[in-house]
Amino acid sequence: MSALIRFDLHPLADADWRRDCREQLNQHGALVLRQFLQPAALQAIIAEGEAQRHQAYHTLSKHNVYLMKPDEAYSADHPRNRDVSSTKGCITDDLIAADSPLRQLYNDALFKHFLCDVLGETALYPYADPLSSINLHYAPDGQELGWHFDNSSFAITLLVQKPRAGGVFQYVKDLRDADAGEMNFDGVAAVLDQRHPVDALAIEAGDLVLFRGRNSLHRVTPTEGDITRMLAVLAYNTQPGIALSETARMTFYGRL
Repeated sequence: MSALIRFDLHPLADADWRRDCREQLNQHGALVLRQFLQPAALQAIIAEGEAQRHQAYHTLSKHNVYLMKPDEAYSADHPRNRDVSSTKGCITDDLIAADSPLRQLYNDALFKHFLCDVLGETALYPYADPLSSINLHYAPDGQELGWHFDNSSFAITLLVQKPRAGGVFQYVKDLRDADAGEMNFDGVAAVLDQRHPVDALAIEAGDLVLFRGRNSLHRVTPTEGDITRMLAVLAYNTQPGIALSETARMTFYGRL
């Protein structure tokens, strides 16, 4: 794994270093591990992404920030129902080669042990379906990820290629308490109407990001320019045998 990970910067086996990572994630809701990948490994992922890009499934979707069906108790322009746009292209786990650096990283025992320690989980498992574990997302000029809360408690991403401009990850930490059933319509409206300050993560190609997005509203601004933003999503479950639903797979990937 030394050919893949910058262990000189990120000593995954060091308990004190992992504790610092855990404290930063808990305090800020986000952890950016800069220059996580060795340059050669990053270039290999970029090359793989370019070679597979023609197989990407492209979607344009309208959704509310809660990623839920509209609630007829509220008007269409209410924060509960207000539409935002998300556009992306995506290749799925079954298109990621067995010798890809992405798969080596995803399956590595030390990497998963580090993630469990920092995230406070006992174990992490791949998806039971063949599409959902590793995804590579493409966002060419004008494409964006609209404001939303995640359904899962954590997300692990790796920026593979940074665009010339745009493609900025913006968020508002702890805007709601999902476990308590809090929606915070006023706070969401303030963000959507650009009346609430937002934070941004400075992320470069090769940076690994851990983010808690269930209570933190977040988006990625539209890509600008002729360099496509490429982002790898490493998706794990905390229980074995879990698959993304067939409806979700058809929506996100266009196939089962």
